[in-house]
Amino acid sequence: MTGAFAGAKLAILVGEQIVIILRDDKPDIPWPGYWDLPGGARDGSESPQTCVLRETREELGLVFKPNDLAYARHYAASPGPAWFYALEAPGLGRSDIRFGDEGQRWAFAPLAWYVEAPDVIPHHRDWVAAYLGERRA
Repeated sequence: MTGAFAGAKLAILVGEQIVIILRDDKPDIPWPGYWDLPGGARDGSESPQTCVLRETREELGLVFKPNDLAYARHYAASPGPAWFYALEAPGLGRSDIRFGDEGQRWAFAPLAWYVEAPDVIPHHRDWVAAYLGERRA
């Protein structure tokens, strides 16, 4: 799973909830004030998995292994191609998360809310909805 990509995002599902991050409300960043998934830009020549796991560790203090990633999909996205991953973490609790210095706050959100909320980054909402559709199939 390598090749050209700009970044990677991760949906962390805890039962019927998802871990999300409220982006900073700065006009110079994409999607200011929107709910986002953990993840971010590729660093050097790292793999998509290394990218998403590093970003998740930096943003939420969560350490996962590549084989924890239950789902992977490559998307054409802006500003460049991106990888979307999902993992199921049923035992994850609030005390496991150590919020980093990007974003305003984090939250557990109901999946049903996330896939319909107007203040969620739209293409991430679509990616999660597609994963949930495949998960239920």
